Amino acid sequence: MIILSHPTGNANLRAIAESLYRSESLEAFYTSIATFPGNFWDKAGKLPGMGDFGRRAYPSHLQALTHQYPPVELGRMFAGKAGLPALTAHEKGVFSVDKVYQALDTRVARHLDDHPTVRGVYAYEDGALATFTAAKERGLRCYYDLPIAYWDTKGRLVSEEAERYPAWSPTMGGGTGDSDEKLERKTRELELADAVIGPGSFVMDSLPDWAADKHRIVAPFGSPLVPAVSGPVPAKPTDRPLRVLFAGSLTQRKGLADLFAAMKLLDTSAVELVVLGGLRQPLEFYRSQYAGFTYERTRPHSEVLKLMGSCDVFCLPSIVEGRALVMQEAMSQGLPIIITPNTGGADLVIPDETGFLVPIRSPEAIAKSIEWFVQNRTEIPRMGEAARRHAARYTWEAYGNAVVRGLQQHLQLNPVD
Repeated sequence: MIILSHPTGNANLRAIAESLYRSESLEAFYTSIATFPGNFWDKAGKLPGMGDFGRRAYPSHLQALTHQYPPVELGRMFAGKAGLPALTAHEKGVFSVDKVYQALDTRVARHLDDHPTVRGVYAYEDGALATFTAAKERGLRCYYDLPIAYWDTKGRLVSEEAERYPAWSPTMGGGTGDSDEKLERKTRELELADAVIGPGSFVMDSLPDWAADKHRIVAPFGSPLVPAVSGPVPAKPTDRPLRVLFAGSLTQRKGLADLFAAMKLLDTSAVELVVLGGLRQPLEFYRSQYAGFTYERTRPHSEVLKLMGSCDVFCLPSIVEGRALVMQEAMSQGLPIIITPNTGGADLVIPDETGFLVPIRSPEAIAKSIEWFVQNRTEIPRMGEAARRHAARYTWEAYGNAVVRGLQQHLQLNPVD
């Protein structure tokens, strides 16, 4: 039996909770706020301005196994609405994301003895230290979900990018402002883990050498639940420029500077670069790096899908990710892809079928792939259809089942007395 914890919940967590429940392996689920039909949060979510609670909805069959600890997360939510950034400041704010994770972590650790049949605990990066420490004292197995590259590898890659593109340094983010104390917590969490769960080879390859003996469970994320293109992927007009879509925060962590460099190498009116996402710097900064792109602001999800449908190819040359779900989302809309292994999605690329896998830090390879699509416009519908079919194979149910199978196999080989 497994205790699962996560303070805010996401598609990954929900899939694992469901699979643990179906396999009768879920001892308890700990979270900050959980909305169930008719409960307090469900009613509160119907009030004006309280729609955020609707995002914390879980199936009713999980209610009896769910334990909530809302105070710190409530503070974070309302501080954000009240425009009080000091209260949610990174690490320091009393209602920071870090404090939310640590509060739930401590709560789980204190209540392990309430669950005499538990055999393992499953927790996420930044929210596992207290739980794992208490679990080890009780001889329980510790399962560590690492959804993005390990902090040391991530920090090194981001620092190297700041040297490659100094002007882009303010866009980097990605944990570069983490304190030594926080990084030590991450290290200690991994040290205590019996097994590491990650979405792909990039995350697993990022682990330090001293963690080489950790059991590893690799399970690709499911494709986002979005309406797929119905019928065959239609041919798009070829009497206009090839529309290449980038979607994500406008940062070199996601390789945008390399994509701009590739566009400069192409130097052609036959390609239109469409950039969708949140700005990390004023728009003028990005125009100073490459003026010829079309900027699209963030928008409701249905409008994002519509924009995807108006483009021909999706490009995400990321330097560091976990696994960017937007890749599978674009594929579901019939777009072939150009991505790097560091997106976490190398398995999404079937050469000459779904797109191209290019090395990181290679504007030349990006430009070559885009040029191929320019010269082979008639191949795009075929590749888009292949991309759509391939993305459909990745479901959240399959993800959850793969994780749970891995947990069960590990417990069979490493039973708890």
